[in-house]
Amino acid sequence: MDLELKGKNALVTGSSKGIGYAIASQLHEEGCNVTINGRNKKSLESSISPFNERMNYCIADVTDQIDCKKLIDNTIDHWGSIDLLVCNVGNGDSVQTGNENLEEWKKVFLNNLFSTTNVIEAVRKSSSDCPKSIVCISSIAGVESTGAPVTYSVAKSAINSYVKNISKHLTKSGIRINAVAPGNIMSESSVWKEKFSENPKDVKTMLKKEVAMGRFGTPEEISNLVVFLCSEKSSFITGSTFIVDGGQTKRV
Repeated sequence: MDLELKGKNALVTGSSKGIGYAIASQLHEEGCNVTINGRNKKSLESSISPFNERMNYCIADVTDQIDCKKLIDNTIDHWGSIDLLVCNVGNGDSVQTGNENLEEWKKVFLNNLFSTTNVIEAVRKSSSDCPKSIVCISSIAGVESTGAPVTYSVAKSAINSYVKNISKHLTKSGIRINAVAPGNIMSESSVWKEKFSENPKDVKTMLKKEVAMGRFGTPEEISNLVVFLCSEKSSFITGSTFIVDGGQTKRV
């Protein structure tokens, strides 16, 4: 299927590795001009090295509003506009449930909610036309209880609620916004890589018990849906959260 994305300008945050890198790579393959983002220059330079001139990078910490403005300005200066925006920054590290405090809540919400809202607000304030499609990467932890830290689960739930509640307002400006909630994804940079290395038997047992398909997902299985949502082939879809988890969640 031709998604008709050739020549579109895309920004993918948190994209030097893992799911974000898979998304950026597939957008590039579809013919987009892509800016990837992260906080480590060496990692970003390594990530764009296999690509041609249609791949750019910008160092920015999207938990910081000033850095977000720099990221948006850099992308617009380089490509002329931002047609597609994917907000992928997130971090599941937190204290065990029951040990939360105010500082931990602030840290986790900064990494998993404000890292998205900061970028969206920055791009809407820019002088350029706003993106036609925004996709936010959430988690199944924001859909139902999975055993993840409560701080992370609530922050991801907030992303899903944000997408639903702001979608009607953004539609007035011709912007669609959706979220994708991955389940357990295996990549070289994922926490599951380390867990599987340390205790493959327990991980395999968990997959067999919890996941209908009995396996991990791949970053490319997430990027397939994200890129579709970026395209006009999904033109009647906004305000929705799509679960990609191999049948793990139990919600009807």
